[in-house]
Amino acid sequence: MNWIEAIILGFVQGLTEFLPISSSAHLRIIGELLPNAQDPGAAFTAITQLGTETAVVVFFWRDIVRIVRAWFGALRGTVPRDDPDARMGWLVIIGSLPIVVLGLLFQDQIESTFRSMWIVATMLIVFGMILAVADRVGRQTRELTQLTYRHGILYGFAQALALVPGVSRSGGTITAGLLMGYTREAAARYSFLLAIPAVFGSGVFQLVKSWDEPGPYALPETALATLVAFGVGFAIIGWFLKFVSTRGYGLFVWYRILLGVALYVLLGAGVITA
Repeated sequence: MNWIEAIILGFVQGLTEFLPISSSAHLRIIGELLPNAQDPGAAFTAITQLGTETAVVVFFWRDIVRIVRAWFGALRGTVPRDDPDARMGWLVIIGSLPIVVLGLLFQDQIESTFRSMWIVATMLIVFGMILAVADRVGRQTRELTQLTYRHGILYGFAQALALVPGVSRSGGTITAGLLMGYTREAAARYSFLLAIPAVFGSGVFQLVKSWDEPGPYALPETALATLVAFGVGFAIIGWFLKFVSTRGYGLFVWYRILLGVALYVLLGAGVITA
């Protein structure tokens, strides 16, 4: 049964990671609804995210190689420091700092208190409403070439909010981008790039930790879920970028609110536990 559940959870991770609906919240909810009725845990979530983030690396491979080359070239002096790709390298590094620092400071709460289903339901609704406001009032005129270091740091703090299940890593950063005037596609693209260092760092940390502290799913089962997450996630990225460039985030806003309300009902009726 654990193998089947791992496949289901891997599919859910791949399907929801890049959508602004919180993959960690969905893993938490689906875990309670599966036959074993258990929280997959923060470690399982972080490790399976290695699969979806590998999909990002593959999808944006040419962009990533170009950015890395320009960044190292700027360090050596062979590329101008104001080169857009070199700047993007620094922006990704700077934007990753908040989630690293806050993740280490609040590690215990992330693995326990923040995973309460009441918090998950609340965050789904609250940040769904914030996303709706951002999508409506954002000017959506800025492109990634106009990204400043100040905005990069603000993006980073928005990403750090995703340490609380229900917020959504992509949802938090995309919302911040829209409020700062970036286009929907630009906000989504930077969200994907910004997540790479944080997700790989968290995933590897939890993977090493899991050797001594195994969770509800053994490492082979977690590896299978990670592989499934990679395949599904890779298929979702291109569709999502095309969808939001023409349709907006309204669909995801309503989904978040309805899911949060449904979760309140299930918790109140005692169908699932917090």
